[in-house]
Amino acid sequence: MENLASLSLVAVYSAMGVYTLAFIAFTLDLAKRSAEAPVPAAASVAAGAPQTSTVAAGSGGTAVLDREDALLPEARDGSRGGATVYQRVAFAFAIIGWVLHLAATLTRGLAADRVPWANMFEFGLTATLVGMGTFLGVQLWKDVRYLGAYITGFTVLSLGIVTVNFYVDVVPTPPALQSAWLVIHVLVAVLATAFFAIGAGLSTMQLLRHQREVRKTAGLKFLDTVPGASTLESLAYRINVVGFVFWTFTLVAGAIWAERAWGRYWGWDTKEVWTFIIWVLFAGYVHARATRGWRGNRSAWLAIIGFSSVIFNYTIVNLYFEGLHSYSGL
Repeated sequence: MENLASLSLVAVYSAMGVYTLAFIAFTLDLAKRSAEAPVPAAASVAAGAPQTSTVAAGSGGTAVLDREDALLPEARDGSRGGATVYQRVAFAFAIIGWVLHLAATLTRGLAADRVPWANMFEFGLTATLVGMGTFLGVQLWKDVRYLGAYITGFTVLSLGIVTVNFYVDVVPTPPALQSAWLVIHVLVAVLATAFFAIGAGLSTMQLLRHQREVRKTAGLKFLDTVPGASTLESLAYRINVVGFVFWTFTLVAGAIWAERAWGRYWGWDTKEVWTFIIWVLFAGYVHARATRGWRGNRSAWLAIIGFSSVIFNYTIVNLYFEGLHSYSGL
């Protein structure tokens, strides 16, 4: 068991090293995109190119609406006609890092003889694995490799924090955690977190893209090579809806687990309350955007706040609030 736990740690540090190489390569790709950015829309108009239509938006809304026929080919899909060498290398490193990450998680689970998410270290290890795996899998649907620096950087930082600060030796599972409903509860929670993380990245990119479209700000020229603000907003919404569905199952499975472990479905424990707060935030995001016309910057900020609440729930709530969910292992 000790050998497997040690092997897991070696694999964790190896994955972090490869992820760091991926982060560097993704960053170099962004720098190359900035150096080779297409002509801004204003210059294109002066040269006789089709003009992007602009409408007045509500407070905080996106003022520029993308017209596909007005976008340069590389700005429509964010690929600039194909991946750069840096991007291909970065993506390869990300896949290799994920394989090492998977090995680290599996060996930790084998060492503990259970699913590897009974404490903060194990949950962080598994959640970052699922997050990176979701990012890699999303490429089969949409090319969002322009988020590579954000995802790999966030993964390296998270893995470093949980390994250095939250690592604990393998210990027996507490009785309350010996439930199949815990497996379901945590699995859908990490899946939801993964989609929320990607959604937050898209929303952040949307805010930056919006500022460049409206104000033609200097710097960050790579933003001219990614999809427009309205396209990014649409992608973020679809990703966050998937995350919201998984988080709803998280809430339901957690209630069933609570009934099996403590004899009640809901007890206003701090962790339960924050899980519900996160659900309310994303329910408000989905509802407001679908029925109240909350578009543009307001919807982006609400998505970012929702993901920040997830991070707060995992860190601050777990570390500083007492309750029945105090299984950090620290």
